[in-house]
Amino acid sequence: MLLSLAVVTFLTWRLLVAETDERMAASLRAEVAEFRQLVGNGVDPTTGQAFASVPDVLRAALSYNQARPNEQFLGYVDGAYRFQSRAETPLRLAEDPAFTALVGAVPDSTSGTYAAAEGQVLWVAVPVRLAGSPEQGVVVVAFAADAERQAADETARLMLAVGALTSLAAAAGAWVVAGRILRPVRDVAATAQGITETDLSGRIDVAEGPGDELADLARSVNAMLDRVENGVAAQRRFVDDAGHELRTPITIVRGHLEVLDPTDADDVRGTVALVDDELERMNRIVGDLLLLAKAEQPAFLRPHPVDVAALTAEVARKVRRLGDRDWVVESAAEVDAVLDPQRVTQAVVALADNAVHVTGPGDRIGLGSRLVDGELRFWVADTGPGVAEADRAHVFERFGRGSAGRGRREGAGLGLAIVAAIAAAHGGRVALDSVPGRGATFALVLPAHPVPGDAPDDVLTDTPDATVDDASATAEDPHPRGGTP
Repeated sequence: MLLSLAVVTFLTWRLLVAETDERMAASLRAEVAEFRQLVGNGVDPTTGQAFASVPDVLRAALSYNQARPNEQFLGYVDGAYRFQSRAETPLRLAEDPAFTALVGAVPDSTSGTYAAAEGQVLWVAVPVRLAGSPEQGVVVVAFAADAERQAADETARLMLAVGALTSLAAAAGAWVVAGRILRPVRDVAATAQGITETDLSGRIDVAEGPGDELADLARSVNAMLDRVENGVAAQRRFVDDAGHELRTPITIVRGHLEVLDPTDADDVRGTVALVDDELERMNRIVGDLLLLAKAEQPAFLRPHPVDVAALTAEVARKVRRLGDRDWVVESAAEVDAVLDPQRVTQAVVALADNAVHVTGPGDRIGLGSRLVDGELRFWVADTGPGVAEADRAHVFERFGRGSAGRGRREGAGLGLAIVAAIAAAHGGRVALDSVPGRGATFALVLPAHPVPGDAPDDVLTDTPDATVDDASATAEDPHPRGGTP
């Protein structure tokens, strides 16, 4: 702004000075033209008679032409000063011998500049001769250039003064505005400095609304801190959970190895079997914990269009081998939806395995899928003891068990937590409907993302109760209808 102000002021000043100089030059030319017109015919306009002498010509010329402000007319005869106009002017050229010597006896019309005590002078000198007269005169028209340019100088000074005040006001406003604009940057720096390995809770305050680029930056930093905090929390949970669950089998193994009698073959065989069982249990615990840790990563899901009815039938064939139960497909949603079939299969198999452990041979276990109010539900319903009201709050937590499962030793209490993690990764939830003594229904509730082209109001086809046919019960990826995303 200061540089622009200086350039504009300088250019304006130079243009005003050039305009003033051109005006003075034009005035000088006009005065000379008027003088020549006045004396061209040799007749004095005041008397109507012919000029008698050169001084008469000069006197008539100076009295006839009215000098402007900052303008002066002078007359010289034989190189000596004789006359001057009476207009108000700062010039004192009549008293300046150097100027008299410069213009008093010029032989031809001449113009130029002169550095007088009052400042620069622009002048034009015209020699005057009269036939029959030996005298030689000179008429001089002079302009006080510096005084004439004073208006331009005052305009430039005014522009500088106003510009300086404007610049100060703009600088003060810019200081305030820049401080407000850069406050999010300072908040980012302060928040980053306040983040430690033990405290990741710091966040940047961002006003509600669309905001500007810096507000978007603050939101992005907050989102990054959320991801970092979630990652650290997941790591801590994994370490805490692994330490919590692995401590018991390690203690059991160490205790039996410490009292092992190497000379007793039966003791050795029994201890080896126990150690092998505990190692297998630890392997399952570690696998489940790693799966839960992966559930919080973006690459955990690989969704693509899937035929939900075909996926339901495939899952039903897989779970049959989990136990000797009366497996029934209650309904299947006739819709193509975007989801990860492998993870959904894993979740439903986990729910079916949980149902097997709370029921007995021949008991009924129903499963199915349904599209209801924009939500896709996969469920498993058992006829076991149900879930007590006090247990519902924590059955989906890690290592949480209901009262019906507290006697189990082979599981780690992570199955339902894995189901909840898979539902959350899809943007859904888990649901539980249970009446103690009359069974429970566990449901995987996912947001419905129908494949483009499917009707939004797909009608569900409820299949009659039927026994699921014999198939493998592994949780490998089924082969549903549909292509890649």
